Amino acid sequence: MCAVSVTSTPLFIDAVRKRFGAVTALDGVSLEILPGTCFGLLGPNGAGKSTLVRSIMGRVRPDFGSIRIFGHPVSSAAARADLGWVPQELAVYPLLSCRENLHAFGRYQGLSGEALDNAIAWCLEWAALADRARSLVKTFSGGMKRRLNMAAGLIHRPRLVLLDEPTVGVDPQSRNRIFEMVEALRAKGATIIYTTHYMEEAERLCDTVGIIDHGQIIALGSKEALVAQAFGSRSSVTMHFDRHQADLSAWAAAHNGTSQDSAVHCTVEKPSEIAALLDAASRDGLEILDVTLQRPNLESVFLQLTGKKLRS
Repeated sequence: MCAVSVTSTPLFIDAVRKRFGAVTALDGVSLEILPGTCFGLLGPNGAGKSTLVRSIMGRVRPDFGSIRIFGHPVSSAAARADLGWVPQELAVYPLLSCRENLHAFGRYQGLSGEALDNAIAWCLEWAALADRARSLVKTFSGGMKRRLNMAAGLIHRPRLVLLDEPTVGVDPQSRNRIFEMVEALRAKGATIIYTTHYMEEAERLCDTVGIIDHGQIIALGSKEALVAQAFGSRSSVTMHFDRHQADLSAWAAAHNGTSQDSAVHCTVEKPSEIAALLDAASRDGLEILDVTLQRPNLESVFLQLTGKKLRS
């Protein structure tokens, strides 16, 4: 990473360790997030992601190491003022109107008078809720509640934003609106930590991705860099054969691949290498029903490093 002073670094984590009894939740995590970037934090269940998020929020105290937000300890008032958190669970008042919710959360953040009025107006516009400002939240759709949840958590316009699974349970249209909200935050210079169970979201929104497993950051870099480190320039080829054909395991092994049921999986350096596989199958009297070429992506990296799907 390029050199950035600790006081201007949105988030600086140094060798953080945390144990809960015999379980090591964080095992020497070090991390630096640069200003104005969107950082994706990914990890399977039980990997330490939730503990790290709670540590950044100051709700878990590490046994060793330190966490600083713009140079301030996470427990300080200065750090709390610079950090905004949008939890995965909805934290809004259903019996209040949208505006009343924002007024309440703004007051919690110490806003009042004209500053509070301006913050509410910004939130309503940013979350596309201006036309429902006076409606009771209990009448909102899931996507509208999620957008209000984001606005309530960020009404004080923090410089560092932690979005924890912001699109859980929303429809595709609302998800796209949330993407636009995140991109608008970045355009205004905010630094974002984004946790998600959806790989396509991390690929679309995040400049840098960190994968955590067994309490350690096991991969860190851009999507392109992580794919290149894990797979080089190789792509995956899947060939589906007629189900009535003989066992394919020997044929797959002879071509440096693996078989599963009626499919054979191989890797190629260049798409043109597929022709050689097709010719070989034809010579051996194997009938191919379908061929798929898939370039490795962030999910491929995650599976290779952790051996798990993201939602496992």
